[in-house]
Amino acid sequence: MSDAKLHATSPDPDDFAVQIADQVESFLVSVSEVAKGDEPDSAVPFLLLEVSQLLLAGGRLGAHEDIVPDERYEADTGPDPDVDELRENLARLLDPIDVYSEVFDPYEPRKAPVPARISDDLTDVITDLRHGMAHYRAGRTTEALWWWQFSYFSNWGSTASATLRALQSVVAHVRLNQPLAELDGLDTDQGMGDETLEFEAGKVMQEEIAGPLGVQTGK
Repeated sequence: MSDAKLHATSPDPDDFAVQIADQVESFLVSVSEVAKGDEPDSAVPFLLLEVSQLLLAGGRLGAHEDIVPDERYEADTGPDPDVDELRENLARLLDPIDVYSEVFDPYEPRKAPVPARISDDLTDVITDLRHGMAHYRAGRTTEALWWWQFSYFSNWGSTASATLRALQSVVAHVRLNQPLAELDGLDTDQGMGDETLEFEAGKVMQEEIAGPLGVQTGK
């Protein structure tokens, strides 16, 4: 494994920091474009691709040795940009499949799945990534890498992984011609109990996702 060049004086496409920043920037721009709703027919597979690529960057950060910031205290990046509009746009776009079930820690026994939303997860990840990007754009490269690595372990890594699993499941159900059962009023405000949570999709999934993906479903 090559060491990160944390203090490069000029951008080098082979530099670890530049590669991570490029993948982060690509994710931020791409998800924002998807949320505009200009191409709803390709939203789910495109998000599947973008989250997968982001998690490659996360894996590289996770496998890297601990990155130590230059300063003892984190520099102030100012207020985090508001993500409410982005969240609302994603929620509308993904409405048929936005709610899914998640297990927060697969190694913690006897924990029931809980409802989550892809739209919430994506904006949560974006908030973490933007914070690190603020450091990067200010020239604090080591600080940016430290933050992305730390928040990968503490938040956005597991959140993005859960989102990827949900998106992959939707695409798999469509491609394998396995319609999802409809739910009656499922929401993230509801408790799971001991029952298994299913996707909020069914016939809506076939009409709004399978068709655009070019998948022929069974009668």
